[in-house]
Amino acid sequence: MMSLSPSFGSPYPWLKELKSEERGLYLIHLLLTCANHVATGSLENANLALDQISHLASTDGDTMQRIASYFTEALANRILKAWPGLYKALHSTKLSVVSDEILVRKMFFEFFPFLKVAFVVTNQAIIEAMEGEKMVHIIDLNAAEPTQWRALLQDLSARPEGPPHLRITGVHQVKEVLDQMAHILTEEAEKLDIPFQFNPIVSKPENLDIEKLRVKTGEALAISSVLQFHSLLAYDDELLRKKSPLTQMNSNGVNLQRVLQMNQKTLGELLEKDLVKGYSPSPSHDSASSPLSATAKMDSFLNALWGLSPKVMIVAEQDSNHNGPTLMERLSESLYFYAALFDCLESTLPRTSMERLKVEKMLFGEEIKNIIACEGVERKERHEKLEKWIQRLDLCGFGNVPLSYYGMLQAKRLLQGYNCDGYKIKEENGSVVICWHDRPLYSVSAWRCKR
Repeated sequence: MMSLSPSFGSPYPWLKELKSEERGLYLIHLLLTCANHVATGSLENANLALDQISHLASTDGDTMQRIASYFTEALANRILKAWPGLYKALHSTKLSVVSDEILVRKMFFEFFPFLKVAFVVTNQAIIEAMEGEKMVHIIDLNAAEPTQWRALLQDLSARPEGPPHLRITGVHQVKEVLDQMAHILTEEAEKLDIPFQFNPIVSKPENLDIEKLRVKTGEALAISSVLQFHSLLAYDDELLRKKSPLTQMNSNGVNLQRVLQMNQKTLGELLEKDLVKGYSPSPSHDSASSPLSATAKMDSFLNALWGLSPKVMIVAEQDSNHNGPTLMERLSESLYFYAALFDCLESTLPRTSMERLKVEKMLFGEEIKNIIACEGVERKERHEKLEKWIQRLDLCGFGNVPLSYYGMLQAKRLLQGYNCDGYKIKEENGSVVICWHDRPLYSVSAWRCKR
């Protein structure tokens, strides 16, 4: 068994003399090198690379230094998982405070425009689909933020034909979150004199009993899924891994040479551009060209939703391919995605901000750790590109509904009011894609049942 003892060659005084761009490029090089060593089981070399990175990375430095801190933590976690006893012992006293997780997600809502755009687009699509309807039922598969539905209540109260009877079924794993939402929305509905019911379901999407949604005859149904669908893909991957023991053996090293070649090109491009802006997706990672994997759990869930006959279903997802079969693919793609998100924060919050540090560590850092360190059912952050969701939803009987001009206009106006030049919106297949500069980050699409 290889030793994990510290190696010679540290400290590295010359590393401190690197300029910001040189340091950023070298960090990317070291991360890719380290991931390669982890993938091939060369732990002595992985340890050396981690040691070098530790002299350059910093959770309160520039974008590349900060993001390197979380990717090295993720790679170290992946190594430790080879020794389950050691891994469990080091994590046995870790506290997971639900209130902290809720708080950091509220910070994400406040600091970034992504969820705000998703909510505006969702509400507009629902209003248009529900025109003239007397009884409206909305199923929110991630009922964490009452702001969205409070705005919808206000919009519905202004309908020329008067507001409908509105029922919202909120799905969330924390009862207190649902209780708070019920209180806020019931209060708002009473103020606006709108007939309203809130039906709370304490559950994760993957464990959701469709019967509990209680869709009634005569109700016009809308479904909202914000950053929920991708986690269902974990269960199908676990099924495939059990059927094929070779999958796990090959999960680290496939196409390594191609990925490294791609990143040599990328590093050259970074020399010409600002280090943390202008990331462009690699043509070799075009997710639309790769076939869909078998997804029994996902298909079963989507088929069940289709069976409820929604008039409209709105889906918001991360628009990046973090569900590749190999460690190197996932590291390469997620490095660009999270560098762009960290750069968004760099442009809006000071480096000393505790709120910024919490979002980076408790939200993005945990997602990075999940993408890099975990496999099988444990790996929930299986983000995929819009093209893949279009294929998958189409196969399950859903047809894409192009978002209206007014919906797009509202999304663009919201971004314009953000006082930040980096955010952009583009239209793709009738859907909204929110970008940081030219890097797609989140997509919002609308769907209806094909008959």
